[in-house]
This record gives sequence, structure tokens and C-alpha cells, in this order.
Amino acid sequence: MIKYKVNGPTVLNGEVEISGAKNSILALMAATLLAEGKYEIDNIPQLVDIDTMSQVLETIGVAITKEEGKLLLETSHCENLEAPYDLVSKMRASIYVMGPLLAKYGEVKVSLPGGCAWGPRPIDFHIEAMKKLGAEVTLEHGYIHARAKKLKGAKVSFDTVSVGATANVLMAATLAEGTTTIINAAAEPEISDLANFLIKMGADIKGAGTSIVTIEGVESLNSINYTAIPDRIEAGTFMVAGFISKGDVTVKNVNVEHLASTIDKLEEAGADIDVSENSSDVNKSSIRVKYKDGIKPIKLLTAPYPGFPTDMQAQFMTMLCLADGTSSITEGIYHDRFMHVLELSRMGASINLEANTAVITGKEELAGADVMASDLRASAALVLAAIVADGYSNISRVYHIERGYDNFDGKLNKLGASIEKFKE
Repeated sequence: MIKYKVNGPTVLNGEVEISGAKNSILALMAATLLAEGKYEIDNIPQLVDIDTMSQVLETIGVAITKEEGKLLLETSHCENLEAPYDLVSKMRASIYVMGPLLAKYGEVKVSLPGGCAWGPRPIDFHIEAMKKLGAEVTLEHGYIHARAKKLKGAKVSFDTVSVGATANVLMAATLAEGTTTIINAAAEPEISDLANFLIKMGADIKGAGTSIVTIEGVESLNSINYTAIPDRIEAGTFMVAGFISKGDVTVKNVNVEHLASTIDKLEEAGADIDVSENSSDVNKSSIRVKYKDGIKPIKLLTAPYPGFPTDMQAQFMTMLCLADGTSSITEGIYHDRFMHVLELSRMGASINLEANTAVITGKEELAGADVMASDLRASAALVLAAIVADGYSNISRVYHIERGYDNFDGKLNKLGASIEKFKE
């Protein structure tokens, strides 16, 4: 078991380069199944989730080579149209192969997905959407089996915004016959990045980044080279780290627009933020976050983009544990995403859960403790808490961090943290 031993409190200062967006790259990798050929995807971090998706694609027949910060994919020999349980169960994003394989090859068999420990995430939206596009879908022994000689364009309306289902329909519809309209589509930057990737491949897509997306099916697509967008959640995590540690941290290689809600809430909490936008490449901008004179209590509601991201909820909760007053966080997307509350309480935090709202009474300090990470973002939140807590903290099960943060401990240590990574 991998653990972190963290000695706090420490003040973080300096610059940190943000990696490519995990949640975008996983979809881009799946999208390569839509056209045979050679692909190069740049801005690739070292992450367990990317390794898992690579294994899924390799099982299908994709040849993948890793270079420094790049993935090279060759998709000319995809003969196995099944994504097996032992891989898909590790990561829910593996379901992304369903749309591309169905559209390109007319059939797919994919295990029901797994992923984070907190809460079920139904795939009904994915299945019903494929049916709307003309597929015959059955569930057999824990596998989704979908068939369609040729997908047909259709209107696909989601009752609730779903990033994963939007991505799957977006990919499937590119090769469907006719027009597909997605109503109540996810508007996240990762969806726009996927759309841009598909458009560069030759897809006809309009409205990506809005709630209504229209796709005109085309006969075929082409392989391409592409650079993924920066990871807004990694950037936001380091922004919180600089502020909560009473430090001065600059995140580099970010897209400022993607971080608007995080910036707004940090400023509301009292952070001093200086934005430097790169006019020639918006994804190469930087944001400096400085501590001023305390952390102010705020109210927070997570919501689909452009609202405040649920993936930043746990990190902000850690921050508000040290605010001067009482704050509240309402989880508007995954109502049960509060497994980090008990662990933060072990460190002295005062948090009261009322349904899907956490009421946080700020304290002057947190205390080091032995805690256990339950999922990816909770892990990051506990590390931030340990950095500012008084004394040593041992954080177990931090393997979750390696699913979504590239060299997290190394980057934090470079800023001044005292984190020792070890196996037990």
C-alpha cells in the first residue's frame, strides 16, 4: 500500500507546470477508434487512468507507444470488439469505447464500468442514447452488447447533464447517417476539446461547449496529431494549495477561461489572484495565487460547467476548514460525495453534514493525523490538509492520487511541502 508521510505546516511558494487534462485525454484516446491510422496526442501526463485506458485499447488491437509527454497510437488492427471486465472495472471512463466501436465496426461488447468508490454512476444515459441512434442493446452477464449495421442520426435529449454520455454520443454520431442533435449536452471544456479533436479528424460538429450540439454524420474520418488542453482540476488544486498554505504559487500552462468559477470563489474567500493570459496560446496562460489576510467563509454549490466543478469540492472543503467563520458546500451533482468529511474531522475539522450540504465551521488550525483516502479528489484534499496541519500526517491509499495527478508529491515538494512517499 502506498502512503504519504506529510510534515506540516509548510508554506508553498514558486511555480508549477500543469499537465494535460486527464478527463479530456481519456476521451481523445477512445476517439482514435473511429478512423484507422496513426495518431499522436501531446501533453500527456503519467497517470494510472491513462495506463488503464491504454490497456483497454491494446486489448481491442490498438498499438500504443509512449514517448516523453506523448502517446503514439496505431489503430489499423482493431479486431477484438470487446473491452473486458478486468480492465473496465478499474475505471468508468472505459465506457467511452462503446460509441466509437459501435459507429465504426457496428458492434461492441463492453463490461459495465467501475471507477471511484463513492456512489453509483448509472450508464442508462449511454445505453438509451445508443438505442436512439438505432442500436440494439442488451445486457448479458455484466456486459453491454450493442449492435447496429449503421447508426442513424437522431435527437438525443438528456434529463440530466452527463459528460460521459455526451462524449459517447458525440463520437458515435460522427459516423451516423444523418443529423444528430444532443439536447442538454454537457458544456465542459473536455467536451469542447473532444469536439475539436473530432472536427480536426473531419467531423461536422456545431455547438460544442453549449447545451445544444448538432452533428452531421460523415462517411469517414482521418487520423491526426493533437495537443490536449491543460487540466483545470489539477490547476485548481495547486491554486488552493498556495492559498491555504499562506503562500504564493503560480500555476503555468493553464486556460484561464476554464478556471473562471474556481478563480471567482478563491477571490471571494480572500485570495489575491493575478492572471496573465497568453495572447498567442490561451492554454499557455498563468495564474498567480497569493495569501493576503485570512480565509473568508463562503457558500458553494457544485454544478455542471460553467458552474463550480464537483471535482474541486473536496479541496475547497479543506480550505474552508480554516476560514474565519462558517461556510457551506452544497453538492449539486453527486449528492453522496462526502467521504472525505470523516477523515478531515480526524484532523480537527468541524463539519456537519445535512443531506447534500456540508456546513463547515472554520478553525485556527488542523492537527496531523492518520487518515485514509477514499477517492481521487478526496486524496488531494487530505494532502492539502496535511500540508497545513500541525505535525505529522500519514495518508494511506494514496494510489488514488496517481489516477489523476502526475507527480503530485514531487510538484508539491518543489513548492516547499514536506512529503515522503513510501510503500508499506
